[in-house]
Amino acid sequence: MAVLKVKFTKTKRDKLAQILWILNWVSVVSGIILFSLGLFLKIEIKKRNEVMAKGDVNSVPNMLMSVGVIACIINFLGGKICYDCSDANKFSRWKLVMLPYIVCTFCFTFCILVGALMCYTMRNELEESLYLGLRDAIKFYKDTDIPGRCFLKKTVDMLQIGFKCCGNNGFRDWFEIQWVSARYLNMASKEVLDRLKSNVDGRFLVDGVPFSCCNPSSPRPCIQYQLTNNSAHYNYDFLTEELNIWVKGCREALLDYYTAVMRSIGIAALLIWLFELSVLIGVRYLQTAMKNVLLLGDLEGESDGWLLENSFVETAKYNINIIKNLGKANQISTVSGMNDPNIDVQNTNCGKTNVTTKSIPAAS
Repeated sequence: MAVLKVKFTKTKRDKLAQILWILNWVSVVSGIILFSLGLFLKIEIKKRNEVMAKGDVNSVPNMLMSVGVIACIINFLGGKICYDCSDANKFSRWKLVMLPYIVCTFCFTFCILVGALMCYTMRNELEESLYLGLRDAIKFYKDTDIPGRCFLKKTVDMLQIGFKCCGNNGFRDWFEIQWVSARYLNMASKEVLDRLKSNVDGRFLVDGVPFSCCNPSSPRPCIQYQLTNNSAHYNYDFLTEELNIWVKGCREALLDYYTAVMRSIGIAALLIWLFELSVLIGVRYLQTAMKNVLLLGDLEGESDGWLLENSFVETAKYNINIIKNLGKANQISTVSGMNDPNIDVQNTNCGKTNVTTKSIPAAS
């Protein structure tokens, strides 16, 4: 029994073809939107490429850009097919193409759904990439004289100012690394020498942060050094007082930003997927209705259109059997006791001599 069978008159078939022609062109625009969203996300990720470790963070924008291009091509072809379906004579040249087109379009819409879901599942990969990238960027913050790293100080400073964050996980990350270059340390100072000697690795560690961690909205002048030393500052308690530096880590700030962007893109991709799926359902009805009207032979009469010719279970069993029989085309079928027709056939006796032959008439 057909699934969701609908009866179409000649007028309804023509209107359906015209509506689907318009919707396919709208789908071309939606493909351009998908491509644009993927490109936007790729650019946003590339902007902070210096503070991200190499990984699969570009898989989502690449996926969106790919399905966007494919959407433009498939829906452009679909618009041409639907336009010709208003004429039964023109439909005949697309009759063999429409079913493979519907199958390919179904696979394509599934890719859109996968791309939308990937926007919600790549948070872990993005978080790990940011953690490793920011860790290395902060580590090399002081290397302003080394080629390939001299830009990291500016990158980290602009990042902390722009996203109102400090460090990787928080401002205490700066306490664990030497972020002041050795060229700016006064080696004649006893305090500097004592700090270098007190560290096993000979690093100059201070409980201070770069200027980019300062909160310009704080009414108090920025305290960058001796953040944990209450006696170093008047009327100051680092445990109870709200610090005048950013307390949120840059990994969390960037992760929140990208999560919000990907959530918005994911919602847009889901809406486009629902729209593409509705267009595909309409094309399926048009294909079956036009196919049936050709079988009936009355181009002006009514015809049935359906989503599936048989029930879901029967269709699933039919497709499973097709998959199972793939690669068995060259094997001999033994179903229902059928054997090789050449088995048990008696051989002809080539040695017989009593075979009657017609005499050749003699020439007169």
